[in-house]
Amino acid sequence: MCSFFLHLAANLANDLFDHLQGVDSEESIGGSRAIQQGKISLKSYIKALIFLYSGSLLLAFIGVAFTDRTGIWAIVLFAVLVSHYYVAPPIKYGHRALGEVFVFLSMGLAMTAGTYYTLTGVWKMEVIGLSIPVGLMVANILYYQSLPEIETDKAVGKHTLANVLGPHRAILLFRLWWPSIWLLMSLLFFFDVCAWPVFPGIVASVPLYCRTVTLLKQEEARGDWLSLDAHGHLVRKMYLICGVALIVSILV
Repeated sequence: MCSFFLHLAANLANDLFDHLQGVDSEESIGGSRAIQQGKISLKSYIKALIFLYSGSLLLAFIGVAFTDRTGIWAIVLFAVLVSHYYVAPPIKYGHRALGEVFVFLSMGLAMTAGTYYTLTGVWKMEVIGLSIPVGLMVANILYYQSLPEIETDKAVGKHTLANVLGPHRAILLFRLWWPSIWLLMSLLFFFDVCAWPVFPGIVASVPLYCRTVTLLKQEEARGDWLSLDAHGHLVRKMYLICGVALIVSILV
């Protein structure tokens, strides 16, 4: 529940502070557009953020009270700060090409290994190993989402990893990203952290990867980056397939 609260808070804070800083322009495709379309007021956004962050801290307090695991505080406070300061000043690390790094840390290491610690009271190397490909998969969703706006983000002064690298190198990084995840998943099998179902997951995600890479090369040639937004479902499906494969592989 705490992870859900903080993930929702991160999305709302992203909408709110990008709007306040003028990042979500008419040309951009990011965000929910709820503020720009007048569907939700700024006051409602602020109230929702207060509720979600307060709820997260309350859940942390309950967790510590019932388990006496004070390390829960460090995990939750880190997650709260990462959630809020993605685009909020003065840190706004998402505008400094660090979005993928902190998504990897918060939604990979903190969420996966941190949940295991909360439930068991120990940090386990095998769980940390499992959290690495999970974190990389979630970070790649964010990375892909930045590709359609590689030019529009740059125009408003938002520095993402993709537009810092430039179009050609940004595509090269995507091409290397998923094979690296598959390699890590395979290593987890060979080190007896998980079982054989990781391999059907890898195989099933390869056609989606090939389709995405083909689209990236086509759009680079045409210079029509915005059209990539319609194909983000391919990356999310790859995450779903490989994520389910990892779950099944530690249950069998």
